[in-house]
This record gives sequence, structure tokens and C-alpha cells, in this order.
Amino acid sequence: MTPLRVLVVEDHPLFRKGVVALLEATADFSVAGVAVSGEDAVSRARELRPDVVLMDLQLPGISGIEATREIVAAETGVRVLVLSLFEDEESVFLALCAGARGYVLKDADEDELLGAIRAVARGEAIFSQAVAGRVLAFFAQSRPAPKAFPELTDREREILGLIAHGHPNPSIARKLSLSPKTVANYVSAIFAKLQVADRAEAMTRAREAGLGS
Repeated sequence: MTPLRVLVVEDHPLFRKGVVALLEATADFSVAGVAVSGEDAVSRARELRPDVVLMDLQLPGISGIEATREIVAAETGVRVLVLSLFEDEESVFLALCAGARGYVLKDADEDELLGAIRAVARGEAIFSQAVAGRVLAFFAQSRPAPKAFPELTDREREILGLIAHGHPNPSIARKLSLSPKTVANYVSAIFAKLQVADRAEAMTRAREAGLGS
């Protein structure tokens, strides 16, 4: 049987080495590579085409959520399993919205982690027991979904929505009673936070998230 190829994305050396050692000691797995930042994860996933990416959420550079979104958006068939310390509903919800197929906590035992990787490789959705309970509780309650782009301020999100509707900076300035220079500063901050190169890319990201539709 061909081993499952796993890309390990983790910036903490001791934990990363432990996961790599576990995978290398298990017959049906091989370590395709490691990544220590969000950007590195996206690049390595594109280059290596592993079966599963084991993704931490808190990473240098872009977050594990954003890295997951970019990997899944590439439509290469690579599946993402989140391995995280965070078990709050919002982290889980955002990971699932980004396209992760599963969510396992870092205190999982070896058998649970290996079983989760195998399940995700088969196309199944898998959660740690504690996370599964929180997911059910989250969807059982009536509450608004987390805001798109939580890294943006309310004003930046408002301006991004206007960008998504096709408004140029002068129009945004008039609508919000701001100076053109202030709007330009906001737009620059938005581009930096979203890691986008230009207005067209920002507009696409915003519309994908439901802004401007």
C-alpha cells in the first residue's frame, strides 16, 4: 500500500519533531515535508501535492486559516486537517469555512491523530470529541456567523464592502465623509492585512466572503 504523504505545518520545533517522528514510525505514512509559516505551507503544498496537510492555526505570517483557504482554493485535491490548541467555536467555524476537512486538538493521543489523518485522506470529516461537541453546540444556537475578515476593523470592513461594490476611492471618501488621503490609507492597510496585491484581488476576496454581493 502506498503510504499517505503528509505535509506537517507547525512552527514550534519540539512539537513538529514529535509529529514527524510519529508519522515516520508508522508504516502507512510518509512525511512529504514540513513548513513553519503560513506562506511556506501554501508554497510547499503547491510544490509537493501531499495527500493531507496537517495545519497549525497560529503561524508566523498569514494564519493557518488563510493558508488553508489558499491551499483549498488551488483545487489540487490536497486535504487539510487542522491540529490546534484552540477549541473555541469561532476557530473551528473559521477553519471549516476555509475548507478544512477536520479539526483535532493537540492533546489528542497518537491513535486519534493517525486515525484522523487517515479519515481526512479518505474524504471524511473528522473532529476531536471535545471539538465535535462544540460544533454541535455552535450550530444548535441562534447566533450570527463570525465576521468575514476578523483581522479588519469595522471601518476597514465597511470600506472593503464599498470596494467590492466597485466604488473608487473618491466615491468612498464622499460616502463616508472622509478625506481622499484617509481613504487611501485605509485601503493600503486593508491590502496589507489581506495580503492582496491590488484592488481587483481585494474585490475578489471580498465577494467570495459575501461582501458586495
